[in-house]
Amino acid sequence: MTLTTEAVSRLIRRCLREGHTLEIEGLGSVRIGTDGHYELTADLRPRIFIAYAVEERKLAERLAEGLERAGFDAWLDRRKLMPGQNWRRAISQAIEVSDYFVACFSRHSVAKRGGFQRELRLALETAEGIPLDRTFLIPFRLDACEPPREFAARAQWVDAFPDFDRGMASVIATIRRQERRRIVKDRKVVD
Repeated sequence: MTLTTEAVSRLIRRCLREGHTLEIEGLGSVRIGTDGHYELTADLRPRIFIAYAVEERKLAERLAEGLERAGFDAWLDRRKLMPGQNWRRAISQAIEVSDYFVACFSRHSVAKRGGFQRELRLALETAEGIPLDRTFLIPFRLDACEPPREFAARAQWVDAFPDFDRGMASVIATIRRQERRRIVKDRKVVD
């Protein structure tokens, strides 16, 4: 069954009239306000893309949960991709719009070919367009592996071993510090 734009529009309007809130990933939520007009509440949480090898899925999920508890929007393929979705395009777009890219390096991820390597290349390309004083790439070592030279030359890594929680706290502190700097900078531009 193919839905037309008009059919989707009717469905959305009906849901909103019934009191439901519409969540739009990366944008925020829409609802009907007390005055009958549509209200958009922007989602201003920093977006963090998490890249990992499938062998490290449990640790990547643990990291995503910690980032979400800290108030961030963590993008993890297993949670965000929908059945039938063009996953290559969705992943590419998610990396491009992310505020931070956390690469979970391990002996598995650095040695294998495939999606993780493709995501690293997309992140390096995306980083080229980000202001030099902004942190974007955050290498997160899950074990005593050697991150690729390209990453090691661009960013200081965080070790998640032997204490995963300490490593995660370091990532969270880095993102919070960067967000505070960005807010101060944005205020100066407005003033």
